[in-house]
Amino acid sequence: MAGFIFDQNPLFLPPLPTPTAPIHLLDLAAQHAAIQPELDAALQQVLRQAAFIQGPAVGEFAQELGAYLGGAQVIPCGNGTDALQLALMSLRLPAGAEVIVPAFTYVATMEAVAILGLRPVCADVLPDTFNLDPAAVAAAITPRTGAIIAVHLFGQCADLTALTALARQHQLALIEDNAQAIGATWQLTEGKAAFAGTVGEVGTTSFFPSKNLGALGDGGALFTRDAARATYLRQLANHGQTRKYYHEHIGLNSRLDTLQAAVLQVKLRHLPVWTAARQRGAAHYDEALGAVPGVQLPVRDPRSTHVFHQYTVTVEAGQRDALQAFLREQGVPSVVYYPVPTHLQPAYQYLGYQAGQFPVAEALCRTVLSLPIHPSLMPEQQGYIAAAVRAFFAGRSS
Repeated sequence: MAGFIFDQNPLFLPPLPTPTAPIHLLDLAAQHAAIQPELDAALQQVLRQAAFIQGPAVGEFAQELGAYLGGAQVIPCGNGTDALQLALMSLRLPAGAEVIVPAFTYVATMEAVAILGLRPVCADVLPDTFNLDPAAVAAAITPRTGAIIAVHLFGQCADLTALTALARQHQLALIEDNAQAIGATWQLTEGKAAFAGTVGEVGTTSFFPSKNLGALGDGGALFTRDAARATYLRQLANHGQTRKYYHEHIGLNSRLDTLQAAVLQVKLRHLPVWTAARQRGAAHYDEALGAVPGVQLPVRDPRSTHVFHQYTVTVEAGQRDALQAFLREQGVPSVVYYPVPTHLQPAYQYLGYQAGQFPVAEALCRTVLSLPIHPSLMPEQQGYIAAAVRAFFAGRSS
């Protein structure tokens, strides 16, 4: 292994055992190869039916996903960002109403608010779970607040108990952005748990290919237990109509196409096994990296299960970028989710936020690093990744 340079001083570390297969951040080719006959059969069925828009597979998938989520009503749509926009539209908030969003999340959460003429209001997150800090949310509520969007980041639920209580106390709607935590559950009370996305007024998800339940292109869905809201959402997602050419509302053209629904039907049946594989992989990382100084492992909230869309560590200040570069040299991919907090994105400077207002989110953007975790990742590959991380910090201390 080549020496790696810190402060112009080369560190010559012992060679790491080379894995037998290249390491990918996400290996969809391997995932699809394992279920190829099922995918082929599902796609051929759609081709034979030639019903590419609102074909039978769309409704069937919605029913199967609803059953998986404990009886929620599922409204498929075009993508996860559309799902957030539709969820907000269903609330009928007045123009300029405030919607509280995390300062540390993917920009789509804030984007969906802004594009509807509503005002995003950022709140800081917790330094351990990376999810919304309920105390920060409470401090951000004003008479103009209409909703809270809780993002279940990286595969673990935000504090649904505290956020639900806040929403009820202030008569606000709670939207759950569940794009990264499909299948995670939250302990509501002793002996009673609910699936992420089914606790608030509306839950949303994305079927982007990289998600735990991913399509072969864009796709999304909304979840609700309110039958009237479900009907309204179906109308909004289909040009505001219930029957063709009769438009009761101003809506969107946001439909999950039949080919994607057929693929998702197949993948949904494998999701529990894939989730268990992700959780085993996370446990492997925990064991291999638990004693590494300078690395904070993902913290689990005991009230939530974690489906590990990402395995995200925090690295001691000033070392994250050097670690990522070192891993790259060793053939280990990694990603920073996210390098810029939402309140400092150029598009949202009109909101008037300044650096330093949300210190936890800003610190996370400088320290988080996501390591490969997917159902096809082999133990020997994980061993190599962990050895590379350990080698980096061993080299620093030598």
